[in-house]
Amino acid sequence: MSPSPVIALVPLGMPWPTVDPYLFCVHHDDAYPAGNDQLGPAASLAGRDIGQDFAGLDGWRMYHGEVVPGFPSHPHRGFETVTIVLQGHIDHADSLGATARFGPGDVQWLTAGQGIVHAEMFPLLDAAGPNPVELFQIWLNLPRASKMAAPHFKMLWREEVPTVTFTDDAGRQTTVLLVAGALAGRQALDPPPDSWAARPEADLAIWSIDMAPGATWTLPATAADTQRTLYAFEGEGLTVSGTPVPARNAAQVHADVDLALVAGPAGNRLLVLQGRPIGEPVAQHGPFVMNSREEIMQAFADYQATGFGGWTWPDAGPVHARDAGRHARFPDGRVERPST
Repeated sequence: MSPSPVIALVPLGMPWPTVDPYLFCVHHDDAYPAGNDQLGPAASLAGRDIGQDFAGLDGWRMYHGEVVPGFPSHPHRGFETVTIVLQGHIDHADSLGATARFGPGDVQWLTAGQGIVHAEMFPLLDAAGPNPVELFQIWLNLPRASKMAAPHFKMLWREEVPTVTFTDDAGRQTTVLLVAGALAGRQALDPPPDSWAARPEADLAIWSIDMAPGATWTLPATAADTQRTLYAFEGEGLTVSGTPVPARNAAQVHADVDLALVAGPAGNRLLVLQGRPIGEPVAQHGPFVMNSREEIMQAFADYQATGFGGWTWPDAGPVHARDAGRHARFPDGRVERPST
């Protein structure tokens, strides 16, 4: 019998376990109630640690928000954030002057580079019903040569993000959202120019996968020195080349073999993160990721001295009007609205 291509299984906590070139991955899944006039929850906040609410009381969290859930202004340097929205909306603002509202199927890709301050708020737009919010946020490292690149803000709208659907012999479908990388002759949209993902040799892929009940699909092999992890975050009964993967587990796998995926009786949802390792020292302290402790200390000093461009918004967690719609305004003033 051939050895299993599954190297290790790791239960999913918060955040999820990652390997080089990834630094961090979290799955936010909150069942928010109806929204109030301020686009926060129309519910009592009593009993919550406001400003630091991660407990999940009643199935949702305020995170660092005080009125609207989310993450008010905070700095980053030395890496990228990739935010994939599955449900709900995010209102973004940053020290470049960029701002946006994006929703289900949209992806925001932000290169922090030499330094940026941004806010990510979760406006509750439905005043009459529930406001589920579900998203992935992934931190992708930058190589030493790009750590101090100019910050870059990019939106990948759902109308343009490629989706590939595979149908097995029984007519059961597997759908793959291509955030990064190529699959079955389809290529994801271009990442920011200084990203590790922009280098062909990085073999980087970010795929969100939905498998129908009992669906079968073969994930094709790639380079032997590529790191590949499958995050089985919803559904039971998944097998990978015959190896059972328990619900809410990460499966680190050999990348250079085809993987026969078989979904469980209720279907499965997975996230795939892959890429060749950057292979450089990682020094991290909070929101800064560099190659040495000295560079981390310099990042703090630079942020204290410059504010990474400063914060010109009226408060730390700005949100748009309820009817603002999906859009982005870039640092040069250009406004983009996705075609529908």
